Amino acid sequence: MSDPTHAQRASSFGSRAAAYAEHRPGYPREAIEWGLSGATGTPRRVLDLGAGTGKLTLGLAELGLDVTAVEPDPEMRAELGRTVPGATSLKGRAERIPLPDAGVDAVFVGQAFHWFDVPAAMTEIARVLRPGGVLVPMWNYEDDSVPWVEQFTSLGRDGARKPARTDGLREMAHPEFAAFESDRFRHVQRRTAESLLETIGTYSMVIVSAPGESSAMLTRMREFLSANPATADGEFDLPLITWALRARRR
Repeated sequence: MSDPTHAQRASSFGSRAAAYAEHRPGYPREAIEWGLSGATGTPRRVLDLGAGTGKLTLGLAELGLDVTAVEPDPEMRAELGRTVPGATSLKGRAERIPLPDAGVDAVFVGQAFHWFDVPAAMTEIARVLRPGGVLVPMWNYEDDSVPWVEQFTSLGRDGARKPARTDGLREMAHPEFAAFESDRFRHVQRRTAESLLETIGTYSMVIVSAPGESSAMLTRMREFLSANPATADGEFDLPLITWALRARRR
């Protein structure tokens, strides 16, 4: 976490917390259930780490799980409290989790693992996760196997694609965890051109960019969406993929 740009981006989301809560996609139930199935026994106590505004917290709560959400940003936590009022919400970071040893059966991380100091975070996650429990990082990103989506995502933002920092995560060894497994889950989010652009405005690279640079990029994207037959007329389905990993605590 010594890269100042990385640190700036990691801490930038609070300024767009309301838009993040309104426009970011949730996670498909089948992806969450796949993650849970990596644990021994039946997981009941679940931690959503780096929970943001509660996009993944909500999906976990809807399965009837006992969910604790840990998030460092107060503005994001405030949105989380409105989204999932029944979840326990705590201030904390992946490298210093405010929970007791072996206190949870599963740790989920939605769209946040690439912001962590990964070796330190995995050691801390292992501390709070019971043996046989499961760590499940997951990311939503656009399905750029669809031609118009690939064209759209090539217009200048890094977006919600699989973060480059995680490309080697499955091969990353940690003595407390078995090897990572992975799977992908396709789903869609109903959008309009404006709601999709609002979503893009919640990405860290856009938030920290110079106003002129981000404005020019959003203009290019707006023009594309206006001209593209799949997106030019009202609502449309944005194809998404949830890329999920899971690793069992030894």
